Order: sequence, then C-alpha cells, then structure tokens
Amino acid sequence: MSATGTYRRRKSTPLTRGFIAVGTGAAALLLPLLGAHTASAAPAQFAATAPAAQSATYTNDLDGWIKESLAVMAEHNIPGSYDSIHRNIMRESSGNPRAINNWDSNAAAGTPSKGLLQIIDPTFRAYHVPGTSMDSYDPVANITAACNYAAARYGSIDNVFGAY
Repeated sequence: MSATGTYRRRKSTPLTRGFIAVGTGAAALLLPLLGAHTASAAPAQFAATAPAAQSATYTNDLDGWIKESLAVMAEHNIPGSYDSIHRNIMRESSGNPRAINNWDSNAAAGTPSKGLLQIIDPTFRAYHVPGTSMDSYDPVANITAACNYAAARYGSIDNVFGAY
C-alpha cells in the first residue's frame, strides 16, 4: 500500500454536508451581529476598547460594611469571615456604628470602647489598616482594625466568642 493513501481525505456524507451548509449559513447570519465588520481590526485595538473594570460598590448598611471590610482584609491578608464579624458586631454594638461604652474600665480610664466592634482609640490606631478612615466610628475602618487586632491576638475574629 502506498503512503499517499493514508492521507486521503474522507468522503463526506450528505448529513455532514448538510451540517456544513447550515453551519456556514448560521455563521453568515451571525457574523454581522457579533461585530464581524471589525474583524480586520488589530487585536490591540480590541484591548483598548474593552470596558474598564468597575470597582465594587457596597451598601451603606451593616451588610455592606462587613463586605467592604472583608475586601480590605483580603488585600491585607487579615483572616475573618462574614458570620464571625456579624456575630461579634451584634454582641458588641447591636449593629450601631455610633455605639459607645461609657461605663466599663476602659471608659473609667478615659478611653471608651467605640463603634461596631467596640474598639478603644489606642488599639484602633495601633491596628488601623491603610486605605480605611482614621475615624474609629467609621464602620469599615472599625471592623477592619478590630479584625486586624483579633488576628494578631487570637489568630482571627473567627476565634472570638466573647468580649475581647
């Protein structure tokens, strides 16, 4: 047997020819819809016209503050989960970002616990995370600094089940 016979193209069947015809017709109909008129453009031009990545937006409520804090924490490798942050916020402030404790030992010493996770100002400043507000009442800054503190002290906010 000659070597040329093994490379011979197989004969197509009527069914195969039908698929090719239908496929070609469908492509002819869809190409204008898919922007085939710009097919001659260089690939670099497509990259330049690609939509820019949009930054995430968060709601201005407890859910949004926790999610935004988690995004900042991820950027800084600070561990923590939504459920643990929420659990601790509900215990510490019932979700009130303006909460302040004026009666405990910290308050008696002149540094009351503040915000969603009831952090005192010296701890807030020590564990503040860049990119967040320097206001300890700011919900995202408060959560992120408190979680940074909890990570340093307990390994993660996930390990905090009581006052810290």
